[in-house]
Amino acid sequence: MQSLNRTNYKQYNIYPEKILQFGEGNFLRGFVDWQVQVLNQKTNFNGSVVVVQPRGFEKIDKLNRQDGLFSLYLQGIKDGGPVNEHMVIDSISRGINLFTNYQDYMKLAASTDLRFIISNTTEAGITFDPDDKFEDRPQRSFPGKLTAFLYQRFQAFDGDIKRGCIIIPCELIENNGVKLKEIVLRYADFWNLGSEFTAWLEQANTFCSSLVDRIVPGFPTDSADEKMAEIGYQDDLMVVGEQYHLWVIEGPEFLMEELPIHGTGLNTLIVNNLTPFRTRKVKILNGAHTAMTPVGYLAGLDTVEESVNDPEVGLFIKNLIAEEIIPTLEGDLGELTVYAGEVWNRFANPYIKHYLMSISLNSISKFTTRNLPALLEYVAVKQTLPKRMVFSLSSLIYFYRGKRAEEDIQLQDHCEILQYFAMIWKQYEDNLIDIKELTERVLSEQKLWDINLASIPGLVDVVSANLLNIIRLGFRKALKELSGTSIRQ
Repeated sequence: MQSLNRTNYKQYNIYPEKILQFGEGNFLRGFVDWQVQVLNQKTNFNGSVVVVQPRGFEKIDKLNRQDGLFSLYLQGIKDGGPVNEHMVIDSISRGINLFTNYQDYMKLAASTDLRFIISNTTEAGITFDPDDKFEDRPQRSFPGKLTAFLYQRFQAFDGDIKRGCIIIPCELIENNGVKLKEIVLRYADFWNLGSEFTAWLEQANTFCSSLVDRIVPGFPTDSADEKMAEIGYQDDLMVVGEQYHLWVIEGPEFLMEELPIHGTGLNTLIVNNLTPFRTRKVKILNGAHTAMTPVGYLAGLDTVEESVNDPEVGLFIKNLIAEEIIPTLEGDLGELTVYAGEVWNRFANPYIKHYLMSISLNSISKFTTRNLPALLEYVAVKQTLPKRMVFSLSSLIYFYRGKRAEEDIQLQDHCEILQYFAMIWKQYEDNLIDIKELTERVLSEQKLWDINLASIPGLVDVVSANLLNIIRLGFRKALKELSGTSIRQ
């Protein structure tokens, strides 16, 4: 079978490179790059995407071997009925390996075609690293890489305010555009790049906060051969996603002209305030995903669909949303319940194999961002611990032990976090600490949670009791033990 590339696949287009994209992963390709393709097909946008990696480089090399082409399967409910469709995406022009071709990255900064910068580096990506150096090639952090790029652009155009960029981060943190801008300005000052550059950052560039919503499980491991036979090409970058999508961008009105979304059928909104959209989506959809991941996986399940259809795990997640997440949200209860039902149907999409391990990347920062606010607000309002959210937290701590029965879990997180959990669980296994001391230490570690969770009344006791049940009874029995009266402080 021929490989999917521009030599073998002739039906591709070439567009000016208007977008720099930090992130080569499944989500951006199945969400942003697909939307760019729709804009190219239905409007005069006429732009392509240059991709750089925030970390690693394997997927960049694969992307270049396929000349930026990949096939996308969209499967789910569309216009009231099930739809399974596929297409080849040609909106990516190339990938740049920052470790081997940093000079190409700097050269792109001088492009007159470039207008947009888009990113998705997970919640842990938008951070300031004091060890980052301007002279690094590349810089360690995503904001560091971005600052160096923008400084090169500032110099290439002699500070021309017409040559700034529209920067749209897609990371799932509140006010992601505002926070990214703050860190870029901090690097500009930290690296002594000058007041003129700082003024150019402020005047020439537009940082937009945004909210993204589409379930993109990624490469269809269990059906890849069948799908490749259907498209007729070997495609190592095939992506599967659901039909539903939503992109809410908080930005100025002129963005409507630069992103001509009207009449395209894209569910992309440019608004003055995205907070109501974000709060509902992050707490219900992303919060349920994050809470579900350790629970479903430790219960022996591998996908979201399996989890929601499992009698015990499914009921756990459904009650978590209805009884512990929705009560922390403002807004009409009926509308929130309808939205939760839509989310549940998306979770149960039979076309999608969304693997829990793919969701588990950087689970600690995800739980901190998506689930802790609901836990803390529930405690403040109800004066009681939300037992399912607390059980999910307990399961997450056990998940980072790195074992599902006798099977090793391939944990994916920052090395400092993995080293910490390996150390603390080793101390428990060597009988140097008991489970309650382990719990207290973990919950007290503000580097994990941003706050001292051990200070929440009753939390150490409940989490340690949950962990003890998981260890002594096994995960399934511990989950069954959970059903009962609510836990009082």
